[in-house]
Amino acid sequence: MHEETNTFKLLLVEDDPIISSGLIYAFKQVGYCATHAKDIKTANSFPPSFDLAILDIGLPDGSGFDLVESLKSAGVSLIFLTAIDEEGHIIRAFEVGAEDYVTKPFRMGELMARVKAVLRRRGGFGDVLTLGNIRIHTNEGKAFLGDAPLDLTALEYRLLLTFATHKGQVISRSQILNQLWDAAGQFVEDNTLTVYIKRLRKKIGDGANIETVKGMGYRANDNQP
Repeated sequence: MHEETNTFKLLLVEDDPIISSGLIYAFKQVGYCATHAKDIKTANSFPPSFDLAILDIGLPDGSGFDLVESLKSAGVSLIFLTAIDEEGHIIRAFEVGAEDYVTKPFRMGELMARVKAVLRRRGGFGDVLTLGNIRIHTNEGKAFLGDAPLDLTALEYRLLLTFATHKGQVISRSQILNQLWDAAGQFVEDNTLTVYIKRLRKKIGDGANIETVKGMGYRANDNQP
């Protein structure tokens, strides 16, 4: 089992193949969903639906600073990882909103600790669940589709939470009803459950897949329908 209970999404923009391969491997070992881009063009080809981006400054087609505006506007946290240790670049990085600035050569353990610290400040460990492109902040009772908040009723939120905590598993209607009873403090009739699931599916769109398993119940997973 990974130390972290959440699947945080990381973007690494790094043109050195040795550094990038080592970091992507390390990130995945601790449970992060890590994506690599070797240059700005590649980075821009991905939707900015990341929790954290780790940017080199000197890239083949420009500077890591060229990515700051689009990433920050999408709510992505930033760490610069670069061989440039000039004071002017460090100051600029923090002025544009970077969370940290790490210079090469670096120690892997220290970088991983800095990454974890940024993610902890962002959402905490143990209080964020993911289901497809949906993040559920359980301590706050809020859910997000990408970066947009989901407008859910209390029962819809609990239903989504039930699917997220049983991701990939088939859960029966009776199991779901028990979860809703425990959370909401009120009885939900079996024939009403279908209505709630239909409403939830409409609100999350293609953010996740809630599949009907005939004769058994439902299964939610990250894959698109």
